[in-house]
Amino acid sequence: MSTGFYKVPTPSNEPVYDYAPGTPQREALQATLKAMKEAPVEVPLYIGSEQIKTENKKRLAPPHDHQFTLGHYHEGDASHVQQAIDSALNVKESWENMSWEHRASIFLKAAELISGPYRYQMNAATMLGQSKTAHQSEIDAVCELIDFLRFNVHYMSEIYGQQPPISPKGIWNRLEQRPLEGFVFAITPFNFTAIAGNLPASPAMMGNVVVWKPAETQIYAANLLMKIFREAGLPDGVINLVNVDGPVAGEVVFNHPDFAALHFTGSTKVFKHLWKTIGNNIDKYRSYPRIVGETGGKDFVVAHPSADTKAVATALVRGAFEFQGQKCSAASRAYIPNNLWEEIRGYVLADHKNLTVGDVQDFSHFMGAVISETAFDKIAGYIDYAKESDMAEVIAGGEYDKSKGYFIQPTIIVAHDPKFKTMEEEIFGPVLTIYLYQAERFEETLELVDQTSPYALTGAIFSQDRAAIELGMRKLRHAAGNFYINDKPTGAVVGQQPFGGARGSGTNDKAGAMINLLRWVSPRTIKEAFVPPVDYRYPYMG
Repeated sequence: MSTGFYKVPTPSNEPVYDYAPGTPQREALQATLKAMKEAPVEVPLYIGSEQIKTENKKRLAPPHDHQFTLGHYHEGDASHVQQAIDSALNVKESWENMSWEHRASIFLKAAELISGPYRYQMNAATMLGQSKTAHQSEIDAVCELIDFLRFNVHYMSEIYGQQPPISPKGIWNRLEQRPLEGFVFAITPFNFTAIAGNLPASPAMMGNVVVWKPAETQIYAANLLMKIFREAGLPDGVINLVNVDGPVAGEVVFNHPDFAALHFTGSTKVFKHLWKTIGNNIDKYRSYPRIVGETGGKDFVVAHPSADTKAVATALVRGAFEFQGQKCSAASRAYIPNNLWEEIRGYVLADHKNLTVGDVQDFSHFMGAVISETAFDKIAGYIDYAKESDMAEVIAGGEYDKSKGYFIQPTIIVAHDPKFKTMEEEIFGPVLTIYLYQAERFEETLELVDQTSPYALTGAIFSQDRAAIELGMRKLRHAAGNFYINDKPTGAVVGQQPFGGARGSGTNDKAGAMINLLRWVSPRTIKEAFVPPVDYRYPYMG
């Protein structure tokens, strides 16, 4: 409930530090990286007011230096999941009854803490734990997370301010946005610290209580996020962080009658499995659970014969290889007309020669390591498949080495078959596959793009012909939830391009938008009659 309504002004996007040589920001970040690397952490489970340590400790290591120990995290079991649910439900009533502006203030304070005193720690934690460069981390772990928090508060105020436009004489119509009845289960990925923070925070902001299971490979930064939320004033039990194996957590959560919603980012395969599990258990729940998920992608770039070749080349290099291609929005397949290929190939290969891969503490590197040995082996398998096939040619990269870190060179494949394996399947690594099409067959190629992949997350078209752009937008209407014209298919900004896709890429509930926040409330319509009728008869009855 609220003591009043206060409109929150539209925020601005958090400025991005560039960490250029000689800047004080660069020096501060480098010093923080050094200090944090020399101070091992021990990550507990955060359940209610407790920070629980177990007998099962697991090592945390940087992907770019996997023999180094950043610290350890304590892994829990099913009993801890049940404890987290109980803790959340115990505080549910007090949390949802807190005036919305006071809930908002907690998350606005968290945004200020990240923007100020914790900025370099958030960056350093993401760089060390997830092998992001300073540039990628600044955009993700700092700016995007701050934007999520600030813009969501703004959208929350707009949601609460939406009321029925008409109340006839003697009647007051109003609308109450209630939190969901039960708890929300948030499952977050390794690749974006911002997503890891937003998935539990956005339902909590709307008055819900949350059990949060971060990816094992993101726990280092997740630990810092929990500390920031607590310092910002988040009451104990509103968000409970459990370091638990996924199936163990799912067995408890999805059999609980008060399970109310799933907020998920991860693989399509896992999301489909969870959806089936929820469906099979539907009779156990107090209400129909909300299911919100952002999953895989096989994102495309299509160049029209009129495209600016240098712009296409730059988009391919940045879109495919930033953060080692470990973005669900990364450019993974490209369709290039044969009339432009030689020029684009020249630009791409020239850029490729300068793409260095290594320890992200060396700010000269464009790329770090992929997240884990499992990911490394999977990506290397795709590269080997292309090397051994007569239907493809590796024209750049193709090398990999995991002796010190999980390093994979940015790899470019030219496929002779538009349905080649690396054109169709999600790789989630620094691998770009290019198919060359006949310049006069642009429209047919658009149909090929639409039909090749089960995903529909992001895509881009490059053209200087407006009619071709219009045709591309029409033919690819359902092929991407985030569509780019003459720009790379990555880098959505909160408040500017709400992010999400459909088909095999998720429910398209647009993180960082009002659409998403509406999934975490259940509206109640209220009609109050000031002078109610006292005679059942209507005038027509004479």
